Amino acid sequence: MATNLQIAARKIASVNPATGEVLRELECAGEADVRDAVTRARVAQAAWAEIGVRRRIAVLREFQHRLHEKKSEIAEAITREAGKPVAEALTTEVLVVLDAARFLIENAYRLLRDEPVPHGNLATRLKRGRLLGEPYGVVGIISPWNYPFSIPATETLAALVAGNAVVLKPSELTPLVALELASLLHQSAVPHDVFQVVPGDGATGAALIHSQIDKLVFTGSVATGKRIAAAAAERLLPVVLELGGKDPMLVLDDADVDVASSAAVWGAFVNAGQTCLSVERCYVHRSLYEAFLKSCVEKTERLCVGHGLDGETDVGPMIHERQLQIVEAHVQDAVARGARVLAGGQRLRELGENFYVPTVLADVTHEMRIMREETFGPVLPVMAFENDDEAVRLANDSEYGLAASVWTRNRARGERLARRFQAGAVMVNDVVSCFGISEAPHGGMKASGLGRTHGRFGLEEMVRVKYVDSDLMPGMKKIWWYGYGEKFARQMAGFLDMQFAPGLRPRLRGALRAAGVIRRKPL
Repeated sequence: MATNLQIAARKIASVNPATGEVLRELECAGEADVRDAVTRARVAQAAWAEIGVRRRIAVLREFQHRLHEKKSEIAEAITREAGKPVAEALTTEVLVVLDAARFLIENAYRLLRDEPVPHGNLATRLKRGRLLGEPYGVVGIISPWNYPFSIPATETLAALVAGNAVVLKPSELTPLVALELASLLHQSAVPHDVFQVVPGDGATGAALIHSQIDKLVFTGSVATGKRIAAAAAERLLPVVLELGGKDPMLVLDDADVDVASSAAVWGAFVNAGQTCLSVERCYVHRSLYEAFLKSCVEKTERLCVGHGLDGETDVGPMIHERQLQIVEAHVQDAVARGARVLAGGQRLRELGENFYVPTVLADVTHEMRIMREETFGPVLPVMAFENDDEAVRLANDSEYGLAASVWTRNRARGERLARRFQAGAVMVNDVVSCFGISEAPHGGMKASGLGRTHGRFGLEEMVRVKYVDSDLMPGMKKIWWYGYGEKFARQMAGFLDMQFAPGLRPRLRGALRAAGVIRRKPL
């Protein structure tokens, strides 16, 4: 006999992190629901792929138009569910998606069309080859709560224009934004079964991973990413994993302190620090250290912390209590080990349970959790260094490798140092905004993940590469077929010398030895 626990539907609640208001409750998609969604997606995908790239681009153009028309409405929906200021939702979410659509509208046809493959080997000159990019079929996407619109939308648009169907499992904390994305896509002529949202918790995500999807794109924690990679390996499911970062910011001795400190404050506190590309470690040359700290503290204390729908707010709430507790634990550990709190360092309970004051820490070291573990909160830890070599060593002393930045008045110097960073992206004199450059790939190395999203490489992740080769002489037997013998071996040795021997004379001798091969009659 089934118990009440067994028959009760699992539910998730979308909660405004600023006010605690329950925005809506949704039933979790169960294993059968996910399986059915993937089945419907597979059936619908064939027709979607058949319409061709140009018609799919036209759908993206319509989506872009509709999103632009509803930009403020979408931004406010993001703010209500994720907490960030409306201005920030417009710039870091809506703008990013509009531009991602622009990139695909302008470039998808060129990047997805057949590509000729030249043959350099003389033995294969009578062939013509080409590369085909074919859709995987059904792409599963598991997206996070910190950028609930821009992350799933950019990945979805690339998958759709390449001819795939998409089944999206959004974070259980921000499902309503994903439903807004679905509404926009369906209004833009994406068939309902070609893009589906399966709201739910971790069990829903696990069901999607174990369903018959053809590829998975996941953004989330390292621990979860490793479990997903292990599960995907059981059936060799291709994956793209973006697993967060601990991005370093290096301020060299010739940097502009005013500019660099403004960048550090924004880079550390944007989205209340809940950004995989945020400044989580800041290293400043000893000669600028005190001036830099002073400037950061002054600018931090001028920030307005409040509800995201308030037009004066700079920094909104954190997403939930668990994340806030991590921030508190990291700050407390740093202070216990000798760090100084120059600004912030506590909650703002008068605003609500999820508000934390933007915090500047000085004199941090790599023995502290704040410099080794992903904090994902509004904390700027600052450490001094003596020279460029030490700065690069400190920057690379991390299990993460998502992005980094270097600050200098000498661009050539900055670009030289950029080559030494173990990171998927390095910005010289800017932070975070590489995510919003649609042409640039997004992804990291080491524990920060596998694969890329955005740009050409992100689009290539959405297709299987097939090589097709056609022989121009279909009625002619190939000289390398059976009927070898010693004579053929000598001829082939000469053929190799003709192509690869050093110097003109040995190549000519090789050509003479190989000449008879064209009269050879294979079996």
